[in-house]
Amino acid sequence: MHHERWRVLIHGKVQGVFYRASTQQQARMLGLTGYCQNLDDGRVQVVAEGMPDQLQQLLEWCWQGPAQAEVTAIDVDKDLPTDEWQDFQIRH
Repeated sequence: MHHERWRVLIHGKVQGVFYRASTQQQARMLGLTGYCQNLDDGRVQVVAEGMPDQLQQLLEWCWQGPAQAEVTAIDVDKDLPTDEWQDFQIRH
């Protein structure tokens, strides 16, 4: 299998509820690289690279998120990996 790059946009009550920190912890546990960040429109963007099964596990987790999150929709775009990250970070 080959690794992939997924860009995930999470809609709902996902800012101010520790969504980014929880996503970072989950992504690192799954061995993914990339980043997550808050967007000005209230969504959270996750860009992650790894094996498809690991990315699918992260996506499934994103639907739940931390306890206070209320996810209403998720958009996913798949692309070729760039291998530009060594870890999974939170962008501010």
